[in-house]
Amino acid sequence: MREFRRHWPNLLGACIGLALGSALNHYMMNLFGPVLIKEFGWQRSQFALVGSLSLFSLVLVPVAGHFADRFGPRISLMVGFTVVPLGFLALSFMTGNIYQLYAILLIKSVFGVLTTTLVFARVIVERFDQARGMALSLLMSGAPLIGAICVPIIGEVIETEGWRTGYRVLAAMSALGGIAAIVLAGGKLAPADPKVTRPARHIPTMTRETFLGIVRQPVFLLLIAGMLFCNFPQVIVSSQMNIVLMDSGATASLATWLVSLYAVSVVIGRFITGLALDRVPSHVVALFALGLPAVGLAVIASPLDASWLLAGSIALIGLAQGAEGDVGAFIASRHFPIEHYSFVYSFLIAAIGGAAAIGSIVLSAILHRTDSFDLFLIIGAALTIGGALCFYMIGFVSGPPHEPVHSAGADIPAGELA
Repeated sequence: MREFRRHWPNLLGACIGLALGSALNHYMMNLFGPVLIKEFGWQRSQFALVGSLSLFSLVLVPVAGHFADRFGPRISLMVGFTVVPLGFLALSFMTGNIYQLYAILLIKSVFGVLTTTLVFARVIVERFDQARGMALSLLMSGAPLIGAICVPIIGEVIETEGWRTGYRVLAAMSALGGIAAIVLAGGKLAPADPKVTRPARHIPTMTRETFLGIVRQPVFLLLIAGMLFCNFPQVIVSSQMNIVLMDSGATASLATWLVSLYAVSVVIGRFITGLALDRVPSHVVALFALGLPAVGLAVIASPLDASWLLAGSIALIGLAQGAEGDVGAFIASRHFPIEHYSFVYSFLIAAIGGAAAIGSIVLSAILHRTDSFDLFLIIGAALTIGGALCFYMIGFVSGPPHEPVHSAGADIPAGELA
């Protein structure tokens, strides 16, 4: 509790910023998808490609990670929260050419990564040690919690005022969230003892030897593989969930509320995972938590269409979605130097984006041939199990964890050691 008492403003600002940055796309795209397809006459296979746009920005994600390590959270957040709200505003002026959608989302994905856990997870791991798992889970619960609240509200705005107004409301929300994040989460680290003089900030450098030392570690390779496999079906929850649920027999109203249920399930999953990570080996937590979506995906792919089965499947997918980010961020913080944390974590984000992009391309091809989601859902379930096993293997190939960062109670804060 000492860590929470000292650093709750940073945690609060990080929660708000993470929820109102690029993460808004994860929940809101499901609401805008059917409306845009109907108004502009786009093919579902065309719209499914929106998840592949991150492929073009993946090579820049490690650059953004090093940028965050080098210049710190405040400058990173200023850049990210300038572009993301302007991106939402630009979406409200689309005229019907789907390449306008692609271009705007691409720019948002390039700069929006500076409003994600790439920056905010570093804020947390620098300040929390003994309660790091719970702090990370609380951080990542902000986005689904606000998503659960905002999905019905934005859905109502879209229905009554139109999708253009919906995007403008999102632009305003993102701008306000960015201001809160910069003020609360972007501040400098202070020593636990105010009488201790804080040394000049050490600017990390990335040499060839350092880079190779990171990427050759078995833990790093298994983390990347686990993220790739677990996030292959990500396109379903990020932009296609409403369409998939309606194909499975849900009404438009039920589908919207199931998206909200998904967001609530993510919050619950992250809370449970945070408690477990501080008490149970992380590879054991990963095996049980990350295997859950396979069941949900398989049920949705089946002919069963009872409302309670659909709700249960969405809840299982949400619970696992809550676990995934926590596990990856936690393992990275325990096995790699804190001064390069954002750089290491950037590869996990790149793996997530790459998997989602590949999944989008595969889904588009399957929809083009079959006009059905079933085959994709089955493939996604199988790969999800493989990803959970990759995380589990980390417990058998890794050496002792990296020394804990003495952040919350140390005289010299983590990330500030010369």
